[in-house]
This record gives sequence, structure tokens and C-alpha cells, in this order.
Amino acid sequence: MRTQFTRELVALTQDLTQMCRLAHDAAERVTHALADADLTATYEVFALDEQLQKMYAACEARTVVLLALQAPVARDLRHVVTAIQIAGELSRIGRLTSGVADQVYRAHPEHVAAGPVAATIGAMGRLATERTAIAVEGVANGRPATDHAAAVTAMRALHGQLRTELAGAADRPVGAAIDLALLGHNLERCVDHTGRIDRLIRFLETGVPPTAQGEPGDTPGE
Repeated sequence: MRTQFTRELVALTQDLTQMCRLAHDAAERVTHALADADLTATYEVFALDEQLQKMYAACEARTVVLLALQAPVARDLRHVVTAIQIAGELSRIGRLTSGVADQVYRAHPEHVAAGPVAATIGAMGRLATERTAIAVEGVANGRPATDHAAAVTAMRALHGQLRTELAGAADRPVGAAIDLALLGHNLERCVDHTGRIDRLIRFLETGVPPTAQGEPGDTPGE
């Protein structure tokens, strides 16, 4: 019984690592789609999000079975509960990148933005891609990142820069400015969710709940 439970935990971790890779690929492809108004990359983001949602449902089902049939306690219980929470964060990243891709799709064949706004959005996308890559390593190795606070600060600075640029473009339609502000928000939230993953990994390692860890960037909701 114990051997089977261990195998299930290993399989669950492998699924989470694969979900992380999908989330990273989605962030990478959506950043490419933004830079090049690339419709193929946009479709790839939609497909990656679909895969993420399917894997999230499978992980959720697996954890329910583990909880019901194995009744884990202590660290084992923490492992299972943490796994489904991490899967949920990755599912949300998929939804966020899909939302950005939808804006690229609607703007095609034009770019979503141009000039300084496009440069800022591109930087936000690259940072989101970098943080999801770090999340892949964290889930695979069981070690949280140590520099997430700096990433949050950098992303918030970029988002503030984006808002300033949008406010300064008097000739931009209000609806277009709102769409771009939402796009920036979605990319910022991707980084926030990777921070939540870092904190969940630390919870598994130390037993300190995410809400008690006192790091920035983890806002509720989304």
C-alpha cells in the first residue's frame, strides 16, 4: 500500500512538472505572438492552455483518489494538498496567457501595440516567461526560487510604466487603452502565480503556510 502511494506521489509530481513546462511554453509563445503578431504562435497558446486544463482536471482527480483511498497524514497530506494547489496556479497561468493570445488574435494582422508600449509589453512577457521557467525547476527539484521579490518589483515597475505610457497617448482610443492595460495585468498576474508556486513549494519543504511567509506578489483571486 505504501509503495503504491509513493508511486502515485511521484506520478503526481511528474504531472506537475509537465504542467509547468506547458505553462512556460504558453508564456514563451504568447510573448512571441505579441512581438511578431504571429497567428500561429497564438493558436499554439490556445492549444497549450487546453492541454493545461485537461492535465489540471486529471491532477485534481488523482489527488481526490489519493485523499479518499490513502488517507495521508503529516507530510504526505501536505504533499497531496500542495500538489493540487500548484496545479491550480498553473491552470490560472494558462488562462491568463490564453487571454493575452486572444487579444493578439483580435488585433491580427496588426500588432497589439507599437512603439514604447510594445517594448514594455514585450519586457513583461519575457519576465513572465523567465519566471515560469524557474517554476519548472522548482517543482521538478522541490526547491523554491530565492529571488521572487525582485521579479515582482521589476514586473510592477514595468506595469506602472505601461500605465504611464497609456495615459500619455491622447490619440489612443479609450477601449484600446483598457485592453492593453488588461493585457499588462494578465502578464503581471502570471508572475504573481509563479510566486504562489514558490511559496507552496516552501510550504511543502518547511510546513510554513504561504500566508505566513511574508513575501510580496501573492495577491488573492484571479
